[in-house]
Amino acid sequence: MQLYSLRRTGDGGFGDYTALADFAVGAAGQGADAIALSPVHAQFTAVPTRFSPYAPSSRLRLDVRHADAETLLGELTPAFAPELAAEWTRLEQLNLIDWPAATAARLARLRQVFEVFQAQAPASLRDDFAAFRAESGAALERHARFEALQAAQLAQDPQTFHWRDWGAALRDPESAAVAAFAAAHAEEVDWHAFLQWQADRGLAAAQRAAREAGARIGLIADLAIGVDGGGSDAWSRQDEFLQGVEIGAPPDIFNRRGQGWGITTYSPHGLRANGFAAFREMLGTAFRNAGGVRLDHVLGLRRLWLVPEGATPDQGCYIRYPLRDLLRLVALESARHGAVAIGEDLGTVPEGFRPQLERAGIAGMRVMWFEQTEPPKGEVADFIPPQRWSPGAVAMTSTHDLPTVAGWWEGRDLAWREELGHTIPGMAETRAAERPLLWDAFCRSGVAEGPVPGPDQAARVADAAAAHIGRARCELALLPLEDAVAAVEQPNLPGTVEEHPNWRRRLAPPVERMFQDPAIEQRLRGLARARRAP
Repeated sequence: MQLYSLRRTGDGGFGDYTALADFAVGAAGQGADAIALSPVHAQFTAVPTRFSPYAPSSRLRLDVRHADAETLLGELTPAFAPELAAEWTRLEQLNLIDWPAATAARLARLRQVFEVFQAQAPASLRDDFAAFRAESGAALERHARFEALQAAQLAQDPQTFHWRDWGAALRDPESAAVAAFAAAHAEEVDWHAFLQWQADRGLAAAQRAAREAGARIGLIADLAIGVDGGGSDAWSRQDEFLQGVEIGAPPDIFNRRGQGWGITTYSPHGLRANGFAAFREMLGTAFRNAGGVRLDHVLGLRRLWLVPEGATPDQGCYIRYPLRDLLRLVALESARHGAVAIGEDLGTVPEGFRPQLERAGIAGMRVMWFEQTEPPKGEVADFIPPQRWSPGAVAMTSTHDLPTVAGWWEGRDLAWREELGHTIPGMAETRAAERPLLWDAFCRSGVAEGPVPGPDQAARVADAAAAHIGRARCELALLPLEDAVAAVEQPNLPGTVEEHPNWRRRLAPPVERMFQDPAIEQRLRGLARARRAP
């Protein structure tokens, strides 16, 4: 599920770690062993217009926007200012998140709590905060300094988002100028460290709630493939990051022009030269409050498509990574934390790569849309029975980058492509031929019967799809929350920025009532029954 999409009464406009804990308890009550969530990496508190979970500032820290300010101080919690209370209510009523306004409101509320914490917090809380800062060490201190520095730079000049546009002395995190800034703005640095503490407390509480409610795995964190080159990680570890390029994907059937993701990541030479320190620290952060980690675009452990600044994605090339070393480190951290590891092995997969993942104990992903036979020329591919999917992989209906089941059945994704001028010739005809094949696959797996539903009966198809992945041989099945509620719109449409409301959709009903909804309960029960079927 996309954390931001959750609703709860009093959330201020987007999902938070408290909603996550409530959701996890409800899901575990329906028999769920795992709750996979979208990335919660640190974003830019000074730049709330940047909100893609896959283009964070830092993968070593958490997204503080999801922290719930009401859980820390108990009776000392300050009252809402009237203007903030009104804004809070307005934001909760929106179906599309207003990230700039909602972020400002959430940070304003957290600032109120921080001020009371500084003045009145009991010694036990102060000791907890101090212990968190000591445990988090230099990585937290650098991130807190970066956040304070970026806010100060942007206040002087809105064009200085990227740290390369700062004065020369401030580009070096170890410089005397940065140390002097931190000393002069100690309270601001404390504030950003406090935010990280609140985020860590919230995420830890959600994992604890999931496990105590019976989920054997609990949360599965999502580890993005890269970060924004202007962010905290790239500033803090310049020797270990690629400069002057963005990573992406080569042209394929879904994106004929290729993709540029506007993010960067580690340099293979920088990783080796520093003993893989950044990679190991990143893994430790990901596993810290989770029972599993999904590695986004796990193909990047072997090679990444690099696009030079100023070039188009189809002009890129691959750069190789030390796959064996990286796989061993993932396996090591997975074993140390007693947690599962999943790799998003979708797209242009090199021959022999999936067996390497399997030998390392990393589960791949088997997405229903892609589990198809190789068709004879001129014919439409049939769907592979789930009983033949890979046992060591994870079964799922869809992903955040692909159509939902209801949206696919209704053709909503095709309508978006047509509206945006991304239509691929023949897709509508192919879809018309695929619908009865998918329904027939459901019937053959024993989760549906009767004639093919019409385009206006997508909810029936969502029911069958949930049970269908439950019949897979895979050891784990994950149902996207969008398919649990039979949503038509997908969270993200690759290749778009402003044209599609990516990462902004909120789902209904709120978590307080979600697992009492008969349709949602039916899909989850259907999935659970299918998992138990012989």
